[in-house]
Amino acid sequence: MYLLDTHTLLWWLDAPENLSREAYNLLYRKEEKIFISPLNSWEIMIKHMRGKLPLSKNYSIKLLCEEFDVLSLGMEETFLLKSLPFHHKDPFDRMLVAQAMAHKLIIITRDPNIPRYGVAVLRA
Repeated sequence: MYLLDTHTLLWWLDAPENLSREAYNLLYRKEEKIFISPLNSWEIMIKHMRGKLPLSKNYSIKLLCEEFDVLSLGMEETFLLKSLPFHHKDPFDRMLVAQAMAHKLIIITRDPNIPRYGVAVLRA
C-alpha cells in the first residue's frame, strides 16, 4: 500500500513523464492500493492561493476522477509528530510521514529528506 507525496500527485495529474518508470507503472496499473491524503489537497490549495502553484481549471475534476483511496487524518498521526526529528521543516511532509508510519504505507516521493525518517519510500 502506498501514499502519494504532493509533488507525486501533481506529476501524475499533469506531468506523468516526470515520474520514475516504476512509480508510473504502479499508478497506471492501479493493482496496488494507492492513498492520497487530505494534506495533499490542502498543500496544493495553499500554494495555489499564494500564487506559487498554477492549477489547471480542471484540477479538481482530474483529482476526483482518479481511483485513489483517501486516507483519513486522525489524531494518532498528530501524536507521532512529537517523536519525529526535524529532518524536514515542511509541516505537510512531516504529517505525510506520520500518516505513512501510522498506516505502514510506502511513500512515493522524490524528496530526499523523507527517507531519513526511516519510512519506506518508492522513488517518484
